[in-house]
Amino acid sequence: VQLQASGGGTVQPGGSLRLSCTASRFRLRYWGIGWFRQAPGKEREGISCVSGDDGSTYYADSVKGRFTISRDNVKNTVYLQMDTLKPEDTAVYYCATDRRRACSLDYSGMDYWGSGTQVTVSS
Repeated sequence: VQLQASGGGTVQPGGSLRLSCTASRFRLRYWGIGWFRQAPGKEREGISCVSGDDGSTYYADSVKGRFTISRDNVKNTVYLQMDTLKPEDTAVYYCATDRRRACSLDYSGMDYWGSGTQVTVSS
């Protein structure tokens, strides 16, 4: 089971990026998939997830209203659209799953992690 996160980069404040999480060897649609981030010197933070049950989505307060998580079952990909980016969004972003249908923002329970992708928001 491998997850791969991509789409990071450097943008100015107020800009947008779209991250992608793809998987090999299993179908993402059946599992809850979360996006997490870790800034230098800070604890890893769960920011958004989408469930494998009914596609319910959840967001941390820090990103609510600015980020949107979605799932494309045909492409076997989960996206994180990030708009109105702020310097405090700068971090390495990861996708992960605990192989349950329900999703969770608790990083300690995740079993499988994708490689991180760096997001830098700077003028």
